[in-house]
Amino acid sequence: MDFRRISNLPPYVFTIINNLKITARRDGDDVIDLGFGNPDIPSPQIAVEKLAEAAHNPKNHRYSLSRGLPKLREAVASMYERKFGVTLDPELQITNTIGSKEGFSHLMWVLLESGDAAIVPSPSYPIHIFGPLFAGADLRQIPMRSQRRLLSATDVDVEYQDEFFASLHKAWEVGWPKPRVLVISFPHNPTGATVDLAFMQRVVDFCREREMIVVHDFAYADMGFNGYEPPSILRAKGAMDCAVELYSMTKGFSMAGWRCAFLVGNTQVVQALVKLKSYLDYGSFQPIQIAATVTLNEAHDFPTEVCNTYQSRRDALIEGLDRIGWSIPSPRGSMFVWAPIPEPYREMNSVEFCSHLVNECNNLDHGLPKL
Repeated sequence: MDFRRISNLPPYVFTIINNLKITARRDGDDVIDLGFGNPDIPSPQIAVEKLAEAAHNPKNHRYSLSRGLPKLREAVASMYERKFGVTLDPELQITNTIGSKEGFSHLMWVLLESGDAAIVPSPSYPIHIFGPLFAGADLRQIPMRSQRRLLSATDVDVEYQDEFFASLHKAWEVGWPKPRVLVISFPHNPTGATVDLAFMQRVVDFCREREMIVVHDFAYADMGFNGYEPPSILRAKGAMDCAVELYSMTKGFSMAGWRCAFLVGNTQVVQALVKLKSYLDYGSFQPIQIAATVTLNEAHDFPTEVCNTYQSRRDALIEGLDRIGWSIPSPRGSMFVWAPIPEPYREMNSVEFCSHLVNECNNLDHGLPKL
């Protein structure tokens, strides 16, 4: 049988990397995996305890609500008000998703169809590229790079922002139909690039003028280093007219396997996803929702502790590589550093260089500027 929807998909990059790891470990090598942002810090104890408690109640074994329990959505609204100064209506502007990847994929089904177009940075987290394609849309990619200098908490990289918006305008102007959706994610995966609220305001102004929807995957909302605080796009003036944001408990709360995230923002877009998901699922396992509610309400300091751990790891990695002559810009957000391939290996692409590291050095990382 010909599986036409997926027949042209390239091998998933993480599958390639995992196969390299498995082969090396079968040979007895101790592989240092730097490639997959899979948190190794334990989830908050209060989340684990509340999960166990709720799981023992048979009432929680039944179907739940696709859009999330009311108290969970209220906890998200409280967190957004407290952390970002953004006011959200829990009934209309927040819905639970089974991880941000699921939420993003189905959101593309809501926003796009065959004949539409979306603008997506390159490189990007893979689903940002393939989600619009699965929905049948055409893709216009704009180049992303890491920031070339160390930024303080309040620095503005004007050159970086101007380059981004020049590429954004070009992507809008080229071809027909005009794009309906812009996908962004800051702090950026994988380059570690960061922006300020003024940048987000320019994005919102751009999209409002063109009647576009901007989707901000805020995966690293809780990971700003050296005093830098990643801005929610919803703080920008007029954002509720055109913007939605995905917030996940994966990184800041180290709850990757729990699959708990939220789409927040523009009422029409959020409710459109609610409608679609009502046909597709019955929400996350209810004890997970209960545990997430308590965690959001009572573990306010946990993301700060996690962030401090990743900041110390970033410093150790940057300093260690610098000692061996591999100089890398130090990002002020995310859990990645974007390392240029060293000069002696510049003829390799990123996967080839990664394979070389596994075979020769037992280290592992990857990045695909072109997919």
